[in-house]
Amino acid sequence: MEKVNIAVLVSGGGTNLQAIIDAEKSGIIKSGSVKLVISNNSKAYALERAKQNDIESKVVLRREYGSDAEFENAILQALEAAGIDLIVLAGFMSILSPDFIGRYRDRIINVHPSLIPSFCGKGFYGLKVHEAALHYGVKVTGATVHFVNEVPDGGRIILQKAVEVEEGDTPEILQKRVMAQAEHIILPQATEMIARNILFSGR
Repeated sequence: MEKVNIAVLVSGGGTNLQAIIDAEKSGIIKSGSVKLVISNNSKAYALERAKQNDIESKVVLRREYGSDAEFENAILQALEAAGIDLIVLAGFMSILSPDFIGRYRDRIINVHPSLIPSFCGKGFYGLKVHEAALHYGVKVTGATVHFVNEVPDGGRIILQKAVEVEEGDTPEILQKRVMAQAEHIILPQATEMIARNILFSGR
C-alpha cells in the first residue's frame, strides 16, 4: 500500500515522536510512515528514539547558519531530499516563517498542551502552558492538534482532548498527565487523518 512520507521535527525527549512510532507499528497510523526525524538540538533524546527504530535523523542547528532563512533552508532541503509529504511538529521549539509554512500549506501539524484558544500563542510552550492553567485555576485542560499557519497556535483545529486538573497538581505532574491522556493519543490519530487525506487527494 502506498504511504505518505512523514517527517517529525523535535527539540527534546521525543515522547510524542515515540507515540507516533508506536502508533505506526500498531496500525493506528497506516496511511503514512515516519521517514525522517529533524532536531534543532543535538542532545535531544528524540534522536536516540529515531536511531532505535531505524529512522533517518538529521540535526540542524540554528547557530551554524547566518540567518533564520538559511537555517530553514537547510531543513527544507532535508525534507525535499526525503520526499516528505507531511510534517509533524512534536515539541519543536522554533517558530517557522510564513515562507516555510507556505511551502507545506495544510501539510504541517502541531500538538499544543492546552485546549486552544486557552493558554496558547507567543510565549506559551512547555511548562509555561501548565503553569498558566494552574495559575488561572481551570478545572479542565487538555491538548490540541492543529494545522500550522502564520499565527503561533492559530491554525485550524484538527482534534482536541480534555484532561481534568487534580488537587495538588504541579506544572510537572499536569504536563505528564496531559501527555499521557491527550497528546500521545490525539497526535497519532490526527497524523493518520491528515496522511489519509493527503493520499486521497493524490498528494
